[in-house]
Amino acid sequence: MYFQFANVLVFFALSVVLVGGMLLLASVLRPNNPEALKLTSYECGEPPTGGAWVNFNIRFYIIALVFLIFEVEVVFLVPVAVVFKQWVLNGQGLFALAEIGVFLLILVVGLLYVWRKGDLEWLKRVPVAEGAAADIVQNVREAA
Repeated sequence: MYFQFANVLVFFALSVVLVGGMLLLASVLRPNNPEALKLTSYECGEPPTGGAWVNFNIRFYIIALVFLIFEVEVVFLVPVAVVFKQWVLNGQGLFALAEIGVFLLILVVGLLYVWRKGDLEWLKRVPVAEGAAADIVQNVREAA
């Protein structure tokens, strides 16, 4: 029984040695001549502006993740749609339809959660306390 675990350990050690050896071999063989132009950030052929460490709005990533989730949904549903007619003929259609329904229900619940949380809004409104809102209105009236 312990021999089976030893196989995993041997393969893990072998993978670490091979990866380390390839990285060492690559560092020895590759040319290393950095220049100022090579070390600048690349912006699709445009001259770089500003530093490379620019803060991006987190909404880009949230929208991308929601998009990715629904793209993965399509990857899972297309094969089911292709063989669904065969499942119906074999008498498994109702079970497969129930599984698809549960899968879509989970995705809809996730979408409603993201929507309710307000992560799909591009411009978020900052909540203002009741007293602060009255002060802002008063200041605007005084300034006019």
